[in-house]
Amino acid sequence: MTSQTSLPSTGRRYARVLSIAGSDSGGGAGIQADLKTFSALGCYGMTAITAITAQNTCGVTGIHGIPPEMLRAQIDAVVQDIGVDAVKIGMLHSPEVVRVVADAIRSYQLPHVVLDPVMVATSGDRLIAQETVAVLVNELFPLAEVVTPNLDEAGWLLGRSIEGVEALELAAQDLLRLGARAALLKGGHLPGDWVVDVLAVQGEAQGYRLQSPRIATHNGHGTGCTLSSAIAAHLALGLPLQQAVEQARAYILGAIAAGADVTTGRGHGPLNHGYAPVAQRVL
Repeated sequence: MTSQTSLPSTGRRYARVLSIAGSDSGGGAGIQADLKTFSALGCYGMTAITAITAQNTCGVTGIHGIPPEMLRAQIDAVVQDIGVDAVKIGMLHSPEVVRVVADAIRSYQLPHVVLDPVMVATSGDRLIAQETVAVLVNELFPLAEVVTPNLDEAGWLLGRSIEGVEALELAAQDLLRLGARAALLKGGHLPGDWVVDVLAVQGEAQGYRLQSPRIATHNGHGTGCTLSSAIAAHLALGLPLQQAVEQARAYILGAIAAGADVTTGRGHGPLNHGYAPVAQRVL
């Protein structure tokens, strides 16, 4: 039995990252992908689960939302005891859940918020109610250090299709006009041999283009969750935003390549999150 007596603080601690997102029973995306990513990058991961999904590599067969008061209780429990250095936000399925998260961020002044506006699963299954989108933009965009939509999500947010790299850069700037301080618009769904993403930041006239050769694979389940959680991890470790994005992108490219030819399930398989783990870092 362990003693309940408080031990003296050594002043040493882990970089602490909280994921506020949905659970993926298949393990490839959501909370499960986030925790694997935090561990692989040397951070201490914590969770506040917004919804439970029945999900595998082929699709989503059920979604059960966690009551808003229980979501807030999870956030309170983590913040009041352990503390938070960065936050990754994923699936928020209802306006009430969005408001709970926004209120907690404001109340605790949580730092380094990375918002991945998860709307559609890799399988094409819809994960968010239509009425939630406007609340998400109004409540959470101004609180996030960076938002990380893919093309489909950005198209939904902006009310138009995005075709081509030039349109990608314009769309990234338009996301800033919705209230985001920075936007990483992911262009992986564009055709071509190269994947191009654009990072736009308030106050900077031009976006920053990141590109890499496309990796041939069917194992892309959880790519967006993994990228946003990797950005949050690097922010928690003290990197400025652009470097955090660059390092997160390098990690996810390695994870995709390492799992490209591995068979997991009968549909879109996951990345290899643990392909190059590091020891948990102490600050």
